[in-house]
This record gives sequence, structure tokens and C-alpha cells, in this order.
Amino acid sequence: MDARRASDKLGIPFYVWDFSERFRDDVIDDFISEYQAGRTPNPCMRCNEKIKFAALLERAIELGFDAVCTGHYATLVDGEGGLELHRASDNAKDQSYVLGVLTAEQLAHTYFPLGLTPSKALVRAEAAERGLSVAQKPDSHDICFIPDGDTRGWLADKVGAQQGEILDRSGAVVGSHEGAHAFTVGQRRGLKLGVPADDGKPRFVLEVRPVSNTVVVGPKEALAIGEISGERYSWAGAAPTSSEFDCHVQIRAHSEPVPARATVSAAGVDVVPEVPLDGVAPGQTAVLYVGTRVLGQFTIDKTVSAVPVHA
Repeated sequence: MDARRASDKLGIPFYVWDFSERFRDDVIDDFISEYQAGRTPNPCMRCNEKIKFAALLERAIELGFDAVCTGHYATLVDGEGGLELHRASDNAKDQSYVLGVLTAEQLAHTYFPLGLTPSKALVRAEAAERGLSVAQKPDSHDICFIPDGDTRGWLADKVGAQQGEILDRSGAVVGSHEGAHAFTVGQRRGLKLGVPADDGKPRFVLEVRPVSNTVVVGPKEALAIGEISGERYSWAGAAPTSSEFDCHVQIRAHSEPVPARATVSAAGVDVVPEVPLDGVAPGQTAVLYVGTRVLGQFTIDKTVSAVPVHA
């Protein structure tokens, strides 16, 4: 309804297309299956990949439109190798990470008019000046299909509860849980461990093992990851000219990029950061940058701890 009112105010056509089935299949069902497999997915990445810049773009082109224009904070630059995706001018609002799944073909039919805007305050001011009711609409941070933010409860309702064991790094049982799907790597709260750590310090989720329905916990320093890799990858524009290159890797939408060395082979992409990454989970998306440019992305399948298990 907000979009319809804005269209009426601007005097532009308003269309409604029902992508609910495709959204359920490609985003919601994928989200559930990833958690069941012990991975931590990013549904916004899947939505951009499968819905906004696939289903919506396909429909738009079929109807004779040139491109899809979105409010994402990112920029497009004509580079030597073709169109490039770059960070937004307002780094605090930059959304290039969630756009890392886009291909060169999709970028060629996309506009990001807010990418060069110095701040979102200016966007809100212009919206208010134009009489748009969304000028003061709050930013959205929750998963859109879980509006109350209770991801654990939502997943429990979808996949059911199944009691299992919580182990420490040596394999000793230190607690129990009602469903491994409710845990993510790096989680501290809600563990309810029955056996205290030898050093008395808090423990964090280090690994989720769906096959055995177990959760592995350990000290915070054990969350440090020295290497990540993935088989499923794509390039946002021209592919790198070398199979090995220096870059920055970002593993969350608002985390700091870390200098790294990437290697691309038939097996996938392998990245070794200069300093360990904190609390990385399989299923997360790693986006590679060269300067402000988004080079590409891959889904993390494997992580290697920077802290070995002591005998």
C-alpha cells in the first residue's frame, strides 16, 4: 500500500505481480533446509538472487522495460572490463554486500540511484518535500517473513523439536538442547549448560552437527577462523584475471572487511584472511572486494579453525 500511494503521488503506473510461490520455494524453503543442514543462511542474499534480480527482472524485461531500479545503497561504475558494482558513498548505509550475488547480465539491467547520495537523511528530506508518506518510515532490520524476530520459535514450528546433546571440543557432554536448528555459530545465550567450563569463562557455539543432532561449544577464542572455502561462487561483473589474488573479504552485511588472499580453482574458492575471522558459520556468504569494488561472492561450505584443539 505504501508503494501504491507513492506511485499515485508521483503519477506513475503501479503493477502488482504475485511471486509468493517462487519466494516460498527459493527463499523460505531454502532458509529452512539450510538450518536443517546445520548451516546459517542469509535469506536477503537469496531474495536478491532469486526474486528481485531474477523473477522480477525477467518479468520486467518481458514487458518491455529496460531495467529494475531499486533503493539499495550501492553504485555502478563503467570499468575497463565492463560494468562494476561498488560500495555506496554513504558507508554507514552501504548494501553492496547483499548485492554480491548479482551477475554481469543482471547489473546491465539495474539502477541504484541512491548509491551516490551522501546520507539517507537527504533521501528522507526529498521524500517529505514530495509529500510521500514513507518519508519517516522506520528502517527494516528483521527477516521479512519472520516479522516478530523470533527466528528460533519460527524454525521450531517448521521443523519440530528434537532433543540432542551439547558437547565440548573434547567430545564430553556438557548439556542438552531441544533442536540443533535453534543454534548458530557464535551464539552464547540460551545454551543452559549443566557442566561449567574449567576456566569458568562463558562458552560459545562452535559447530552445529545436524546428522548427529549435536551442538559443539567452546571458548570465545576458538571462534577464530583461519580459512574459509566454498564451491558455489559467482562474479559481479568481469571475473578476476588471475587464479590467486589479494582482496578483502566480508562475511556479514555490516562487518568490517578483512585483507585476505583468495585462490580460485575447479574445487571452488579458498580464502585465507590476514587476521582470523570471528564466528564464521557454513551457509554464510563471503563477499570479496578489491577496493570499493565487489568482485564476487561464495557460500561458505567449510571453515578451518585458527585455534587447534588441545590434547
